[in-house]
Amino acid sequence: MEPLVAEALTRRFGRLTAVDQLTFRVHDAEIYGMLGPNGAGKTTTIKMLTTLLPPTSGTASVVGFDIARQPGKVRASIGYVPQMISADPQVTGYDNLRLFARLYQVPRAEREARIASALAFMGLTNVGDALVRTYSGGMIRRLEIAGAMLHRPKMLFMDEPTVGLDPLAREAVWSQIERLRKEQSTSIVITTHYMEEAERLCDRLAIMHRGSMVAEGSPAQLKATLPTPNATLDDVFAHYAGGEMETGGGFRETFRTRRTAIRLE
Repeated sequence: MEPLVAEALTRRFGRLTAVDQLTFRVHDAEIYGMLGPNGAGKTTTIKMLTTLLPPTSGTASVVGFDIARQPGKVRASIGYVPQMISADPQVTGYDNLRLFARLYQVPRAEREARIASALAFMGLTNVGDALVRTYSGGMIRRLEIAGAMLHRPKMLFMDEPTVGLDPLAREAVWSQIERLRKEQSTSIVITTHYMEEAERLCDRLAIMHRGSMVAEGSPAQLKATLPTPNATLDDVFAHYAGGEMETGGGFRETFRTRRTAIRLE
C-alpha cells in the first residue's frame, strides 16, 4: 500500500477551480515535491490532503485512510508543518513540544523521552529552555518539524518548509528533512518555490500550473524532456509553468515573510 494516492482530486471556490483533476502517488520513504508559481494550487492541495479543506470531487487516501470519510484517522497518522508559524514565541521550545505532544495524544509516560529525543534530533537540545522569540528562523522551523514528528507519523506534509530562511538556515532544515527520510523512513510531501531545494531533496516532482499538474518525474527525467542541452530545473519550470520563483532571521522577519507568502498562495 502506497502512503498517498490521489485520484482526480479537485477543489473549486465558486467559479474558480483551484485544483483540477489532480492524480498522483507517493511511494514509501519518498520525498515528493510540488513546484508551481503562486496560485498554482499547491497549498490548496496540501490542505485537502491534511483534511483542512474538503475536496469538491475526486478521492485521496493517506496512509490507507480516505481523506473525506476518515479525516480523524488521517490526522492521527500524519505530521503537518504549515507555511505560517505554528510555534508560540512566548514560551520555550520545550513547552511548545509539550503542547504538541498533548495535541497529538502522545502517551503521557512517553512524552518526556520523545520531547528530549526530538530536540536532540533537530539539534535544539541546548536551546530547549529558551523562549522561541529568541530563536532564529531556521531554529523555529526545526522546532516545528520536531513537533510534527512527536507522534511518529508515517507521512509528513511541509508547506514551503524553508520560506523566509537565509541560506545557512535553509541548509540546516534540508539536512534534517533528509535525516527524517533516511533514519525514520518517513514519506514526505513538500511544496517549494526553490529550484535548489527541489533538486536537493526531492525524488520526484510535480509541476503545477493554474490548478493542474503539467509535468511529473524525477529532476533528471524532467530536465531530459527539454531539447535544451544541459537544461536546468529553472528551464523546466519556465517551460512548463512560466513565471518566476521567489526568495528567503529572527522570529519577526520569518513571521512577516511567511504571512506574505500564504496571502499570495
